[in-house]
Amino acid sequence: MTKIAEVATRVPVKMVEVEKIGSVTSGLGLSKTLAVVGTRTTPRAGDAVVVRALTDSATYNQLELPSGRLAKINPGDVIAGVLGSRRALKGFVGDVPETIAAGDELHLLNMGGVIGHCTGHHSSLSDAIRVEVIGLVCDEDARVRNIADAALPLRDSLGRTAPLVIVAGACMNSGKTFAATEFVRQATRAGMRVAAGKLSGVACLRDTLHMADHGAVATASFLDCGLPSTVGVGDLTPVAKAIIAKLNESAPDLIVLELGDGILGGYSVDSVFDDAELRAATAALVFCASDYVSVWGGIELFRRRGIEVDLIAGSVTDSQMGEDYIEEHFGVPAGNVKRDGTRLFDLIKTKVSSFEFRVSSKAPTASSENM
Repeated sequence: MTKIAEVATRVPVKMVEVEKIGSVTSGLGLSKTLAVVGTRTTPRAGDAVVVRALTDSATYNQLELPSGRLAKINPGDVIAGVLGSRRALKGFVGDVPETIAAGDELHLLNMGGVIGHCTGHHSSLSDAIRVEVIGLVCDEDARVRNIADAALPLRDSLGRTAPLVIVAGACMNSGKTFAATEFVRQATRAGMRVAAGKLSGVACLRDTLHMADHGAVATASFLDCGLPSTVGVGDLTPVAKAIIAKLNESAPDLIVLELGDGILGGYSVDSVFDDAELRAATAALVFCASDYVSVWGGIELFRRRGIEVDLIAGSVTDSQMGEDYIEEHFGVPAGNVKRDGTRLFDLIKTKVSSFEFRVSSKAPTASSENM
């Protein structure tokens, strides 16, 4: 008799066949045959859950699989994802339910498979796909599985690190991922060994896969730290340091880091810039924006923290007028990575080259508690 059968007399467990598995579960290595329990009185972000799709969506109807491939979601599909929260200005907003039981209705909050109770969405989107809870994925002891079970340990200290290039932005869809991947590509073509990561946002493999496609020798994100999103994290610095430590294992010359969402919002992005170690390790800060007011606001917010922006990019530079205006009125280099990536990376490389020499003899060793 299997251990699942042995515990069934104490905790009702059943086996279900899953048709599609969301990429947010990738660290758990789930199979398509899963054991589930029907209820949990105190669900947690990251709990693996099996649901059945009840509706379709005209604008948001694909699930990213652990392979990175996108699969169409059809009503009736049985899907494995995880519970989580989202605070997307241009997407869905939702939270982990207070309790959960088989038969409850929740929503698909993102294409990676984050599931929660949707409380609103951007006007350009149709309603989030409604899903019916079948159960929470459990192990052979009937314990609910959580993506934190296979997570990187958080770190209080940064340790030795390659120079960091941080790409932040005014909001989602401001050009951050394109800028980050272009810097990875340019650095790789220049003969540098580059690692890349994403520090904040809602879990999806797409961005880190793009970084790998453009030459990153290693990638990591907050998902590797067991977080379906960085909503409610508060202090993101232990997560950031864990990601950076992991990327440094590949012995890179440079680490490019994207901060998902905006520097203001619900994803704890601003906490990264409060940490002295992370600031000291940052060779260059790139800020992406869509308009002049956002550029001014970003520069001003960083200056209030004693930080200077090294380069403005993003959709505000899609026209030459945008570049010229920013440089003339704000005194910060600006450029469009789509048409002038080489020149912009040369600016970044200059910052990195001078920075490497400064930190090479000062960088602290890895903290003993994380070795």
